[in-house]
Amino acid sequence: MQSVRDVTYRLLRELGLTTIFGNVGSTEETFLKNFPTDFRYVLAPQEASVIAIADGFAQATRHPALVNLHTTATANAMGNLATAFQNKTPLIVTAGQQTREMLLMEPWLTNVEATMLPRPWVKWAYEPVRAEDIPAVFMRAMATALQPPAGPVFLSLPLGDWEVPCDGPAVIRTVSRRIAPDPSRLAEFAKALSEAQSPVLIYGSAIARGEGWDQAVAFAEALGAPVWAAPASERAPFPENHHLYSGGLPFAIAPLSKKLEGHDIALVVGAPVFRYYPYSPGPYLPTGLRLLHISDDPAETSRAPVGDSVLGDAVLSLVALKELLGRCAPKTTKARETVAHRMAPHASGVAKVSNDGRLTAAQVFRALNEVRPANTVLIEESPSNLPDLHEAWPITEPDTFYTFASGILGWNLPASVGIALAERDSGRNRPVIVVMGDGSFQYSVQSIWTAAQLHLPILIVVLRNDEYCILKSFAVLEETPGVPGLDIPGIDITSIAKGYGCDAARLDDLDAIKKAAVEAWGKAKPTVLEIPISAQVPPLV
Repeated sequence: MQSVRDVTYRLLRELGLTTIFGNVGSTEETFLKNFPTDFRYVLAPQEASVIAIADGFAQATRHPALVNLHTTATANAMGNLATAFQNKTPLIVTAGQQTREMLLMEPWLTNVEATMLPRPWVKWAYEPVRAEDIPAVFMRAMATALQPPAGPVFLSLPLGDWEVPCDGPAVIRTVSRRIAPDPSRLAEFAKALSEAQSPVLIYGSAIARGEGWDQAVAFAEALGAPVWAAPASERAPFPENHHLYSGGLPFAIAPLSKKLEGHDIALVVGAPVFRYYPYSPGPYLPTGLRLLHISDDPAETSRAPVGDSVLGDAVLSLVALKELLGRCAPKTTKARETVAHRMAPHASGVAKVSNDGRLTAAQVFRALNEVRPANTVLIEESPSNLPDLHEAWPITEPDTFYTFASGILGWNLPASVGIALAERDSGRNRPVIVVMGDGSFQYSVQSIWTAAQLHLPILIVVLRNDEYCILKSFAVLEETPGVPGLDIPGIDITSIAKGYGCDAARLDDLDAIKKAAVEAWGKAKPTVLEIPISAQVPPLV
């Protein structure tokens, strides 16, 4: 008779889940005992990093990732689990549980009410009633994580279950990853768009997740409508050098509404309506504008404050809408005048030249853009410098931009490790660069050890201004002078990076930065460049 472990590992092979991202604990060792040679264990020395590395890997491979955490230490991962949920990344997150014989008395390391701990940031959480159910539980977890809207699930697995006899093999099932929209409802949308005098399109990250750039471009050109990226998009949904691209909508109510003035129909595809922060009161929409919304997420369609929604896959809906439009004449073929960035309504938040002798973020981004290969993958977690980044570095190829959907710091650095690993596994081997603020760098810094152990040639650029600059921007907006804790001096980023096994240097010369960047992508280890920049506080709105 086979054991639960034997049947489960065979199932994981069949499902293509032979890479496990984890942080080992005592309650997981019974699962990992005699670890199969055809499996790979990717260790990160902190649970938050584990989740984000797996998230980046799953996004870049478009395949679910398997995560192994430690009982109540799962709480360490909650920030990045919330980001994975909002990224709509299919993760199967497991954690060990104390042996069933002791659960009643809640011994040390018991995950008390284990299925409650990860909520609300998982689609499903379960602790099997019987050990023999574990293989079927994994199959259900896989199906649940994949079905739209995709997202993480959580399994609590008692440590004594793995040796229990189990009939096998496990049942293998497949599920659809896409849902088609209601044809009659979509026909109503097509009629409204065809009759519109000045339609506008607002594209979201679901288009990128669904590999829909070509379909998004074809629809925009057929309709002849300008395209905005939805506020705070975590993936780029449209080529930013396209003549119909207008930029990124601000994520505050009044400025966003102002951007849409002059249009009579707005179609939002694959994004919430809308991500707003900070609060800037005003009308959700300008007078005379009707909003239509397409999403595969019922939570998004139900909570939208305005507009008429249809539930459906973003890419399938665009294809169907284009067919329904037929040979209608494009509303416009004119190029947009300017390309704005995704975060805020102003063209650029800070000066291009500093007055303190330090480089500006804009200068650094332009220099990096000059030397990077065309297909470089960019990951970003530098909120105060985002306007300059997108001005200097437009995204012109699919799957070359990643950031967090949640705004919770600590995701992007470890995610870059998972993305770089996926680049190597897939054979694409595209260069990977992650741009960090010096505050953001501290949240999941342990992940660079994993990158070093895996010999991943990631370029990690840490812009050092010795402060949480984005919070100083909020302090200006919220009229809250004298807030403590916004300065972070005295951190030796270069020494920290070297201690984790990376190459590292502190550079303040543009030519030296460009030279180091080119060299970094040819190494068999990550490179951290600490770059002092001018301390400038950009406006939020």
